[in-house]
Amino acid sequence: MKRFIIAFLCLTLFFSCDELKEVVNQLPQTGGVLSNTDIAAGLREALDLGIDKQVTKLTQEDGFFKNELVKIVLPEELQKVDTALRKIGLSSLADEGLKVLNRAAEDAVKEATPIFVSAVSEITFDDAKNILLGEDNAATSYLTTKTETALYDKFKPVIENSFSKVGADQIWTNLITKYNNIPLTNNVNPDLTDYVTGEALKGVYTMIAVEEKEIRTKVSSRGTELLQKVFALQD
Repeated sequence: MKRFIIAFLCLTLFFSCDELKEVVNQLPQTGGVLSNTDIAAGLREALDLGIDKQVTKLTQEDGFFKNELVKIVLPEELQKVDTALRKIGLSSLADEGLKVLNRAAEDAVKEATPIFVSAVSEITFDDAKNILLGEDNAATSYLTTKTETALYDKFKPVIENSFSKVGADQIWTNLITKYNNIPLTNNVNPDLTDYVTGEALKGVYTMIAVEEKEIRTKVSSRGTELLQKVFALQD
């Protein structure tokens, strides 16, 4: 990447903006090794790998709960509930409350793959070029832009159903009732469905970003010849 930037800066001394744009657009083809199609295919392959390798982990039991990168903890306004319950000997109940939030996220992420596959299939060469020469999370940012609204709409009803299925609604009613009965506390009644939906989305994009960074920074993580060739352009 550093070599590319230096070359790019040198070019700016000799070309107008329009001429420079044309030069940059032609860069991937100048060596005769990779076509525009190859580069777009390489980015699709990298994103597919991240989805298959990392997002799939989140759908497994404890995929969120035992992964410190994405584990869902209580929203700030409810952390006092957790603290207060533990102080009066109800740690196991507090732990169960956290677990069911993470279970709901694990259920929801199972709905993500088709939406990601659709977004990845639509990557154009211009998208791929911008991603390839972008920041370490440029591909993840692209996916976020393309999928966040659709994923939210998919995740939220699944999380609502999951809360009911695993008894999260009863558990949290019990938790909050016990907390509200503690003397000198202020009553709370948060909307956990929206909160967990947002946290589940963050978790998905966090894990895709992990894989993207691996591919960008470690040659050994580029498991195919196409990935090796494409990402060599950004080294």
